[in-house]
Amino acid sequence: MRKLETKTIVVASHNAGKIREIRDLIGPLGFTAKSAAELDFVEPDETGTTFEENATIKALASANVSGLPALSDDSGLVIDALGGAPGVYTANWAETADGVRDFQMAMWKVEAALKDAGATETQARTARFVSVLCLAWPDGHTEVFRGEVEGTVAWPPRGTQGFGYDPIFQPQGYDTTFGEMSAEEKHGWKLGDPQALSHRARAFKLFVETCLEA
Repeated sequence: MRKLETKTIVVASHNAGKIREIRDLIGPLGFTAKSAAELDFVEPDETGTTFEENATIKALASANVSGLPALSDDSGLVIDALGGAPGVYTANWAETADGVRDFQMAMWKVEAALKDAGATETQARTARFVSVLCLAWPDGHTEVFRGEVEGTVAWPPRGTQGFGYDPIFQPQGYDTTFGEMSAEEKHGWKLGDPQALSHRARAFKLFVETCLEA
């Protein structure tokens, strides 16, 4: 376990939604952070088969180029009726023929796959959002933190908040989707609070407890 001694880091992401959420979480802690996208870093090939592997690839790439600690996120939607898909390929399901990502299309693709699997009732549509954060140092040291939140796949999509698949994910115990929640409601956590709702907030809470708190 290694403590983070600097307040200057790189957010190792080119995903605008992830960058915004990570900044929402680290901002109150006094960090100065630029993203890999802002620094015009080349996106590394995500060749891993687990969230942990891909998060580590991204964090190490930014740490090596910048000479600063880098914090990455690899996350996805894991649906039981689809054998865990889309999983680590969550973003790939949104890719179009011209290389852009269309998450409206991806949500329809998920729904079509669930119908093909016969998963039309709520109890057959269980899923979880997974987020793995990796903090990497330029010397190659890494710390990895995993957060998960259970829920179901809702249809039709509801809400315009968040990003990605948020409008079809309804967390367990809630009547609203992530797409209907404000950032504060979705994360459900801030420094000093015992709870965290979103997968990313749960992983971030572990990061704070491990690498920041004395």
